[in-house]
Amino acid sequence: MSITDWPAHERPREKLLNHGVAALSDAELLAIFLRTGVRGKTAVDLARELLTEFNGLRSLLEAEQQQFCKSHGLGPAKFAQLQAVLEMSRRHLQEELRRTDVMANAVTTRSFLTAKLRAYQQEVFACLFLDGRHRVIAFEELFFGSIGVAHVHPREVIKRALAHNAAGVIFAHNHPSGNAEPSEPDKMITQELQAALALIDVRVLDHIIIGDGHSASFLQLGLLERPSQ
Repeated sequence: MSITDWPAHERPREKLLNHGVAALSDAELLAIFLRTGVRGKTAVDLARELLTEFNGLRSLLEAEQQQFCKSHGLGPAKFAQLQAVLEMSRRHLQEELRRTDVMANAVTTRSFLTAKLRAYQQEVFACLFLDGRHRVIAFEELFFGSIGVAHVHPREVIKRALAHNAAGVIFAHNHPSGNAEPSEPDKMITQELQAALALIDVRVLDHIIIGDGHSASFLQLGLLERPSQ
């Protein structure tokens, strides 16, 4: 039986239109993306198999092209579509940050940084450059590899802050281990960068560490002073 033979209230697309996207399971959402199944299997059947094969939605979304395209029912066209959808989501979050005070919109800020950094298998140190009203000017990934004093160069951070005429910055980096707890090197480099940027009147507003499914904020942990309004 194909999905078109199902009762209307059970079809993923109709269910989404009538009840909203939150009413759908991961398999139903994926089925809408897939659009069609394969011989003998509906799109929902195929979606369930793929979620089992990849051990969940996140692993499927973060799969490399070669791994993704090996799966039955997938291919380069589907991979390209998926990457386009994911990038649109990231850009949507960034556009939202450009219109608001990021310090007052911590959820969106963390969602954006998580979307940007979580999938990396190596540590990536990035920076949100902000104007005087805490709105995003730019996001840049600056350093790659183990984060420490020897790998993050304050001079380069200062150069980029001056290039963007930034009034403040939010640092972010990922922990591929999944543990978002700040390490001693994390604290040391944050202090060093804070001191260096103070010389050009640029304030470090937060340092967010992205783990596996959660994040940690230096500001919320009391490792940085809360910015004045």
